[in-house]
Amino acid sequence: MLELSALGLLQQEPLHGYRLKQQLELFLSSCMSVNYGAIYPLLKRLEERGQVQVLLEESGRAGASRRIYAVTAAGCARWREKMLEHPQESWVKSRARFLVKYFFFGSLEPGERVQLIQIRLRVCHQRQTYLDSQEMEKLVTDSFQSATWERAKFMLKSEMDWLQECLEKEQSSAFASTSGKMLTEFNIL
Repeated sequence: MLELSALGLLQQEPLHGYRLKQQLELFLSSCMSVNYGAIYPLLKRLEERGQVQVLLEESGRAGASRRIYAVTAAGCARWREKMLEHPQESWVKSRARFLVKYFFFGSLEPGERVQLIQIRLRVCHQRQTYLDSQEMEKLVTDSFQSATWERAKFMLKSEMDWLQECLEKEQSSAFASTSGKMLTEFNIL
């Protein structure tokens, strides 16, 4: 997720490692944790792969230089690939990955957004089916466990409601976009 996030933020503007970490913490801290020990090795790997490039190297106050990174065409392609992939992963990690992707939805086409929302909604329905199949009264032993269980079900329902709203909005946006293109093409003829 860190690679996806870094490439996404660098598409928006060139950044140095410290500023990249700040923005990751500001925008994505509810989805992932970020530390300096991961940022700089990631930037080095992305540079070696040709997915980012150093635009400028500034000398810092303490004598160390600061490198400003920008994403390359290869980095944009890698970002898009990561946005549209669907890895098999844990429930918690898949939720966090979707939120990271959602943050960058503005850079995707409406049809791509619809597809990603539909996939996440399907995963949520599978999770709900799994939870409904469990005999929790045999597993829950006290009021704290019961409250935690109820909270988990509430959060899942809330996420599914939100996703359904997002899906309806995106589908109407995709329909309007397609209709507008068709009308434009019809008027041209």
